[in-house]
Amino acid sequence: MLMRNNLLDELSKMKIFTIEDVKRLSNTKKDVLKVILSRWEKNGWIERIEKGKYMVIPLGTKKGKYTLHEFVLGSMLVRPCIISYWSALHHHGFTEQIPRTVFIQTTSRKKHQQLTIFDIAYKIIRLKEEKIFGVDDAWFEDIRIRLTNPEKTIIDCLDKPQHAGGIIEIAKAIRSEEYDKNILVEYAKRIHNSGVIRRLGYICDRLQIPIDLPKIQTKNYLKLDTMLPKNNQLDSKWHLIINEDIGNPE
Repeated sequence: MLMRNNLLDELSKMKIFTIEDVKRLSNTKKDVLKVILSRWEKNGWIERIEKGKYMVIPLGTKKGKYTLHEFVLGSMLVRPCIISYWSALHHHGFTEQIPRTVFIQTTSRKKHQQLTIFDIAYKIIRLKEEKIFGVDDAWFEDIRIRLTNPEKTIIDCLDKPQHAGGIIEIAKAIRSEEYDKNILVEYAKRIHNSGVIRRLGYICDRLQIPIDLPKIQTKNYLKLDTMLPKNNQLDSKWHLIINEDIGNPE
């Protein structure tokens, strides 16, 4: 059990913490902890991220003038937390466009899927367990954060282009060829969405990137870009409505 004088020092090493962390470290009753945390917050020693979740304000820093990396803050919003889609696309250097929203995958339920924390917008997308794979670790603020790897990032974006800034940004990533093509194909099959294979095949054809994908067994047509309206331009090979001209993306 830590004395209260040492408790904040211990939490400072963690940078972010929950009320359960404090309870574990101090062995103090929850109602007493709430009073302590409220006092610390008024003194500007900690700042509330969300109910029961806090970050420590370093000594010499004023409350409201300090924050942590947006991925670190996002990791407190839901567990598991996997940085994905457009956020991972930018992290891996596939796009220069900086998303205004941090995109998070999880298998957990969250009452609010769109949140704003310290003026940063977060979008939480709940997926089935079988769609959670291809995840790596990265370090931000000395805290381990989970992100989709390059191949899974591309596949996720093809699965839900609306969370990737549109098909043009995904085409830029595919054009870079900074990924393992065999893993990309494996993931395209594993995610069990023919739209992923269709969009990937069409983009690779346009960019003249050879890739070995399964044949499409369907008669229905999907939009190439889910964010844009339909038009009359069709691709019969991949059964897509070509509602965006990816051209030769740069």
